[in-house]
Amino acid sequence: MRTEDFWQLIESARAGAGGEPAAVAARAVALLAERDPAEIIGYAEHQRRVLVASYKVDLWGAAYLINGGASDDGFEYFRGWLMTQGRAVFAGAVADPDSLAELPQVRAAALSGEEFECEDMLVVAWEAYRKATAAELPAVREPVAVPDLNDFWDFDDEEEARRRLPRLATLFVEPPEE
Repeated sequence: MRTEDFWQLIESARAGAGGEPAAVAARAVALLAERDPAEIIGYAEHQRRVLVASYKVDLWGAAYLINGGASDDGFEYFRGWLMTQGRAVFAGAVADPDSLAELPQVRAAALSGEEFECEDMLVVAWEAYRKATAAELPAVREPVAVPDLNDFWDFDDEEEARRRLPRLATLFVEPPEE
């Protein structure tokens, strides 16, 4: 599956989902299940590439600040949520994790404490394949190794958060007054 096709399917799933991540994932399953099984496998392979490309320490730090913590699984689910926001937001966050501070829902979360995760988005291909074929999705080929996170920093270090993610730190290290 080409990059454009992958993101177009997600954009189609977003249309009519009301911005609700679980609804985007459910619509993506339905849309993908209508396709040829080879395309579903292609979606799974492309999603793996997207997840590998977004496995970045500063994006993990952003997820940690926004969600008030992020385990390995929590970071995966955060990136699932990030996919539900569409290609432009996803790419912008991978290139500049601090850009997430500009999203209205992230700004609102500084006051509400809302967390952003969507585990369902990570299993879209598996659910769609099962729905389309009544079989399990074959093993997805690993396109590239997950990057080494040697540049890990202490996400609880407020000064480091301010240095690396200044806009998010303004919102979440020193949250605005209500």
